[in-house]
Amino acid sequence: MSLGWVRRTPADFEFSVKLFQKFTHPATAFDPSPIGSADVDAFKAGIEPLAAAGKLGALLAQFPSRFHDTPDARAYLAWVMETFRDYPLAIELRHRSWSDAQRATRALLAEGGAAWAQIDEPKFQSSIRQGLTANQSNMLYVRLHGRNAAEWWEHEQSEDRYDYLYTADELAPIITKLRAARDQVRKLYLYMNNHFAAQAVANATMVREMLDEPVTAPMPPELIAAYPELEGRVAVLPRARLW
Repeated sequence: MSLGWVRRTPADFEFSVKLFQKFTHPATAFDPSPIGSADVDAFKAGIEPLAAAGKLGALLAQFPSRFHDTPDARAYLAWVMETFRDYPLAIELRHRSWSDAQRATRALLAEGGAAWAQIDEPKFQSSIRQGLTANQSNMLYVRLHGRNAAEWWEHEQSEDRYDYLYTADELAPIITKLRAARDQVRKLYLYMNNHFAAQAVANATMVREMLDEPVTAPMPPELIAAYPELEGRVAVLPRARLW
């Protein structure tokens, strides 16, 4: 499948791939022993066409909030980083225990050659604290999840958690930090995960403009109507004619 992605995308297009949940969201304890070499080999084979073509921007290992900073968790994280050391790796941690031990966490990630993924999300007592800054010069990997605190833990559908539209005022301090970071790292990846009802598209468009990046793709008038924030920022596709 990924070979088809290589063939259908421009030469300078890059993909970021999330590590399979068997590696990051086990049903019980975080322990590499149930994961066989066949699991590792199968995953690597799946992304190898991207890596061989120079189109693998980053491999994201996103751990859940129940992944706390413990000796066993650190050992498991070290195993993940060593197992996938051949790829540009970003580690997303969500529990506050990791940022409370920031110096030790940075040292562990540095030893594994991994970027510490920076996230924006609703902040609860247990939530990780971050400053959207890079821990290494090769890469800064940022994910904006939205700030829907009311439905973060309790929701009817999993996608309800990401039902959130950032305002320009909320994005402004984020953009300030990204501008500063852009001069300090070789590559900066920013992903909008507030994907509910195309809000990520609307916010990504706003972010590009705020970063002085061109927005060239015309968008459907229905999207502009749903998100007036885009009015005047993008070209509009003609409305479909009904015959």
